[in-house]
Parts: sequence; C-alpha cells; structure tokens
Amino acid sequence: MFDTLSDRLSGIFTKLRGKGKLTDADIDATAREIRLALLEADVALPVVKAFIFNLKERARGAEVSQALNPAQQIIKIVHEELINVLGGEGRRLQFAKQPPTVIMLAGLQGSGKTTLAGKLSRWLKGQGHQPMLVAADLQRPNAVNQLQVLGQRAGVDVYAPEPGNGVGNPVQVARDSIEHARRTAKDIVIVDTAGRLGIDAEMMQQARDIRDAVDPDEVIFVIDAMVGQDAVQTAEAFRDGVGITGVVLSKLDGDARGGAALSVRHVTGEPILFASTGEKLEDFDLFHPDRMASRILGMGDVLTLIEQAEQAFDEDQKEKMTGKLLAGETFTLEDFLDQLIAVRRMGPIANILGMMPGMGQMKDQLAELDDSHFDRVTAIIRSMTPQERTNPKILNGSRRARIANGSGVTVMDVNQLLNRFADAQKMMKQMSGMMGLPGGGRRKATKSPKNKRKGAKGGNNRPRTGAGGGLPAGFPGGMPQLPPGLDPNALGGAGGGFSLPNLDFNKLMKQQRDNKDKS
Repeated sequence: MFDTLSDRLSGIFTKLRGKGKLTDADIDATAREIRLALLEADVALPVVKAFIFNLKERARGAEVSQALNPAQQIIKIVHEELINVLGGEGRRLQFAKQPPTVIMLAGLQGSGKTTLAGKLSRWLKGQGHQPMLVAADLQRPNAVNQLQVLGQRAGVDVYAPEPGNGVGNPVQVARDSIEHARRTAKDIVIVDTAGRLGIDAEMMQQARDIRDAVDPDEVIFVIDAMVGQDAVQTAEAFRDGVGITGVVLSKLDGDARGGAALSVRHVTGEPILFASTGEKLEDFDLFHPDRMASRILGMGDVLTLIEQAEQAFDEDQKEKMTGKLLAGETFTLEDFLDQLIAVRRMGPIANILGMMPGMGQMKDQLAELDDSHFDRVTAIIRSMTPQERTNPKILNGSRRARIANGSGVTVMDVNQLLNRFADAQKMMKQMSGMMGLPGGGRRKATKSPKNKRKGAKGGNNRPRTGAGGGLPAGFPGGMPQLPPGLDPNALGGAGGGFSLPNLDFNKLMKQQRDNKDKS
C-alpha cells in the first residue's frame, strides 16, 4: 500500500546522503519534496502541515547542525515524526473489570466489519479468551450467515437469534446478547453492527441505540484503508455521532495510496488498535506505529518477522533442531521439509523477505517470486522414501528418475535440489562450529598457514551467520533468513524448473553493513 510513498522518500534520502552539511535551502527543498510525497499519497492536509512544521523545526536544531552525518539525522527525524503521526506507542484493548467485555464494531458497509469480527474473535481466542460474536447486522443480505460461517472457522460461538435480511430488531439482539454471554460464561462479546453506503441519520441513530443498549467497553471504527480521505471524514462523523474509542485499518494489502492510514490517528485523535491485511482469518495483528513507520521508510520489520517465526515453529520442532545442533547430528531432508512447511505457515515468501531491512530496493524482484516453486520442492522430498530422506547419498540415477516422475518434475530439478541441500548441510555444520558445538568443522591449530590461506579464499563473499539469537533453527543470526537451502537466489538454475529472480543477497548484506558503518 505504501510502495509509492516509500519510493519517493527513498529518492529524497538518496539525494541527502551525498551532502556533508545541510543548509537552510537544503532543508527547505527536502521538506518541500516530502510535502509533495505525502500529498500524493493522499495524506490529509492538516496532517501534512503539522508533519512538515515539526520536520523543519527539528531539522534546524542542534541535533542536525552539530551531527557528523546530517542526512542520517533527517531520516531519523522523519522516522520519529511518522511514528508520532501513526500514534506513537500502540494502545491495547481495554477489558472490563467484570466480564463480559463488550466490543462494538462500527463503520460503513463494505469496510470489512463482519470479516474483522471473525478475525478479532480468532485472535482473542488465541490469547486465551472465550469470545462470542453477535449478529446485529440484520439489514445487509446474508450478513448473519456470513458471520456464522466465520465463527465456525474461528471456532467461536455466534449469537444469532434473528435471520436477518431485514428481519429482526438489532438493538434487542445486542441487548439480549449480554445476558446470553453471562449464561454461557463468555468473557468477550463482539457486536457486529450494520453499515450503510454512506453516512445517514438512520444509521447513526441505530448505532447510538446499540451503544446505549450494551454499554460497550470499546467502540471500534473499522476503516477501509483504500478509500482515502472519505474514510477520514467518515471516522470523524462516527467519532462525533457515536463516540469511537479506537480504529482498525482493514485492507492494508491493497494497492491504494495509503493516506487514510497515515491520517486517521491524527485527525480523529483515537489510536489504531489493529491492522487487517487480507481475507484469511489469520491476516490480522496488533498495530505497531514504529514498525509501520519502518516499513514505509524501507527499514524492514524484523520484530514482526521474528514473532511470525516463533508462531510458525512450534516448541518441539525448535527443541529437536537445537538438540541436533548440540549433538552434531546430520541435517536431513526430513528436517529440511519440516522447516519448509513451517516457513510456508508464515505466509507468502515475498512477504517474509519484504520484512527484511533493505529489501524495499528489490520490490520488483520480490513481486516475481512464486510460492509454487517451494511447493515443488516439497513434492520432491515427499516422493522420497524415509531412508532416502535420511541418507540422500543412496540416490542413484534410477531413484532420482523415480522421484522426478512421482513429483511431476525433471531429473535436473531433483539434482538441483540435492545440490542445494548439500550446501545447506555444510552451512548447518558451520553454524555448529560458530556456536562452539561438536561437529562444527573448526580447523585444528595444526593446519599450516598455506591451508589457512587456501581455506579463506573467497570467504569474504559469504554472508556472516551466527547463532539463532532467539529465532527458530534455520534462521541464522544477524539478519533473518529462510531455512538452509531456501535462498531464492540459490534455487535458481540454468534450465531448471526453479528459475527465480536473481536476488543478490550477498550484495544486499554488504550494502547494509556499509550503511551501518556510515551511520
């Protein structure tokens, strides 16, 4: 959603990096370009004015004039001001002292309220709560049925005494749901209300009546991030007419300019609580202003990547992999398959790589990544016998032909995978050595200087790896990566079935180290 804004800001910062000292003219020119970039992104004018005013005031202060690297200080200021625009520190849901906690959803029709109700209930259930959905949208056709389907998928109960489609009293349904929640020991009630294609008096009155009937602890406005400035005006209308306590951004995976997302917090004064990025129930998470600002500036989002990795890799799997490293055991194709499946649970590969710092410069290449390549890798491994997965050395020509036929690929594809897997095994041994573990392949002190020089030849071109640093096995330290052997650049091969964009990760990491040294 923020690709255009990110590209504009990156171009502005590139010009700044060549300047050893910034004059007032440089600051004015930079502020003017940033102002145009924000306006083109459909950010509300009051937000842009406040942003540029703060930027100029700070840029002319001591933190920039006395800095060794003024350009880096400007980038730092822009980053901090973006965080402020997005709300500073994120706020979390306020729970009632005596359950149930009542959460009322409001917004225009088509903003994604019903889908969000299912996502929120699933997320709360994962946090250890017992949520219940309430079908109080009785106007929109099949809204009740949609909520029931979402509740079933999320594994939560749905209170729907009325069929909907224009039948029933939504205020009475909302009022009765509270007592029903108490009887069934539900600690959270999520009320899905009706929307309209536009703001009208009838809609606002019904929302106020439902609010008065259930006395919600949170009134969350669901805003379609693709709508633009109309969404901000609607949020103001709901704030004044109903009284919202928080905002959820939906459809953040769209290709709109994203100005609403940057404007709503500043204009309404209410915090952004959650972000919804897709149609699946799991495409939902807490909103972190600092992480969103980092993504906009192309700095990546390593914390979210780590959190997703920790969720995708279960404890047993991490303990098993750690045990293998400690014991110096061989990394097998079975381990490789387990990690590939876990990585796929984290979402599309392009999204995972996009969270890494510096990957904003490779958006076009990332867009070409196709997850079906990794599905074919899975098919090849699953076409092997358990013995072959444990000991790939027994894979002779006839076995490789059988595996290729069984997985619908060519023998060349199988050979490529086995070659890359052999590299992955070597990397796992090196990781063990760096951690000071058995089987790590550390050179003995008796090696001659000649051999040392030979072994070191070309070593500077390889990315540095280290201990996991809290990440699951297969994510080397320093910069999060895919499991061993899943380097998209490495999977590409001449004439093979796994040809992917030529992503030069070594060059990228060298550039990141250079930038770090400069800062």
